[in-house]
Amino acid sequence: MSTETKNKITKEMTIEEILGTFPHKSQKIAQELTNTGLNCVGCGAATWETLEMGMLSHGFSEEQINGLLGRLNAILAEVVDLTQITMTERAATQYKRILKEEGKEGWGLRLGIRAGGCSGYEYLLDYSQQAEEGDKIFTSNGVEIHIQEQMVSRLLGVEVDYVDGLQGSGFKISNPNAKSACGCGKSQNY
Repeated sequence: MSTETKNKITKEMTIEEILGTFPHKSQKIAQELTNTGLNCVGCGAATWETLEMGMLSHGFSEEQINGLLGRLNAILAEVVDLTQITMTERAATQYKRILKEEGKEGWGLRLGIRAGGCSGYEYLLDYSQQAEEGDKIFTSNGVEIHIQEQMVSRLLGVEVDYVDGLQGSGFKISNPNAKSACGCGKSQNY
């Protein structure tokens, strides 16, 4: 594989190869594949079938394949601030709406990790009335994010987004520190 090809996703790559080559972006890539209608993330066919073959066999056109490649490579090109924890505007708006409905306006978000899942660690998201002793506080789009100090190194650069797709709605975490992730994107390893 040439250096130029190593830094971008091509239609000749399998989904397994795509997620394995770019683990730091695998969660966002998996979400984009799912949003496109490719629910084969984690599927056995992903080990041998190229992205192009899979899409063509599911009725996608060359134009749709090229569109997906453009979106996937745009994800690779996104610059991540490895000194912060951020929430997209969409996620912050949704979280504030939930807080209002729950009578918890002004509360923060507790973000953490715990051992679990098929890849080693799962994310934890919860309400946080106030930061606790030993917490590091990040603020993004008007929401305070509270994280226990010992978890910060594994979470720096994380982006919390809110997605509404075919597989349901919810908060989605993208972590550039992940060295591997499960096919469903719900757990990761460092």
